[in-house]
Amino acid sequence: MRIRFLCLGLFFVVVATCGVAQPLRWTEQKANDWYAQQPWLVGSNYIPATAINQLEMWQADTFDAERLDLELGWAEAIGLNTMRVFLHDLPWQEDAAGFRKRIDTFLTIADKHHIRILFVLFDSVWDPNPHLGKQHAPTPGVHNSGWVQSPGAAALKDTSQWPRLENYVKGVVGAFSRDQRVLGWDVWNEPSNSNVPAYSKYEPPNKKEIVSKLLPKIFAWAREAGATQPLTSGLWEGDYAKPDKLDPIAKIQFEQSDVLSFHNYGKPSSFKKQVQELQKYRRPVICTEFMARPRKSTFQGILPIAKADQVGAINWGLVAGKTQTYLPWDSWKKPYVDRQPKIWFHEIFRTDGQPYSQQEVDLIRRLTQNHSPTK
Repeated sequence: MRIRFLCLGLFFVVVATCGVAQPLRWTEQKANDWYAQQPWLVGSNYIPATAINQLEMWQADTFDAERLDLELGWAEAIGLNTMRVFLHDLPWQEDAAGFRKRIDTFLTIADKHHIRILFVLFDSVWDPNPHLGKQHAPTPGVHNSGWVQSPGAAALKDTSQWPRLENYVKGVVGAFSRDQRVLGWDVWNEPSNSNVPAYSKYEPPNKKEIVSKLLPKIFAWAREAGATQPLTSGLWEGDYAKPDKLDPIAKIQFEQSDVLSFHNYGKPSSFKKQVQELQKYRRPVICTEFMARPRKSTFQGILPIAKADQVGAINWGLVAGKTQTYLPWDSWKKPYVDRQPKIWFHEIFRTDGQPYSQQEVDLIRRLTQNHSPTK
């Protein structure tokens, strides 16, 4: 008995000294077991045509359930089963209960159309100065002219605001940590993006240093919130074949992600190469951004490879709307105010639901006819 009590005493000393063990990254086995239960994941990065950015999508005054239902119906009709959807920390700060209710409403609509959601918690891309309230109108002829970062530069630089960001992560993830309608959590989109040239002069000069300190915390917060879905953060630059040579932020993404995700807007040979590099690490692989027609990243070129290699494929853009991402990236330098692009950059559907290309939607529908587990 004395030995037993001595052992228990030592146990409590260890717990008191070290604290409760933190949840760990999924093992390869757990990640692959999860992926084996999924259908081939294919879908779009999604924001409704009526919203210029994440705030306009989620704020109470502009949350448009009717439009969400309509557009996700178009996605369901061609066989898409996944949407990657960006959240934002500011609506949570303003009204956590209301934001949570709107997220639940959105998930109910998505579930009605047999679509699961990969939520993005933070994003380093485009305008670093987000604000609540009315959002500005689209800048004529410019790709994604109203998209905003989360957190904004002010919150990113101010460590006194990080507890607020922790509350947001744990609040959102905790509320939906066991929700089968949620496919997973993409904790930070392109965290190292410095937005050259559009917004680079407004960025903190030490942005990457700050992000490298905050990103591991976000992974930890999501795990502490009890997420039963996988966590990821999409690789988007660097040599995936040599993870030891990745920059510090990409190393964190690589080492903390339960499933590996990446972005590729290149031609099929580039996509295939990156898939092969990432699959060597024996974890599920999902491409969370692709499809830029003028750059030779097309449904016809990418989807057959993704399906054959059991890689999830989430293109940028479902419906043309206020984001104007059917316009090319170079519209930031030369706005398309007096002309339309010869070839759309992103998007599957026109604003009225007609496909941009009937050939594309026929291909998507054919390839997604028999959804079944990946293995």
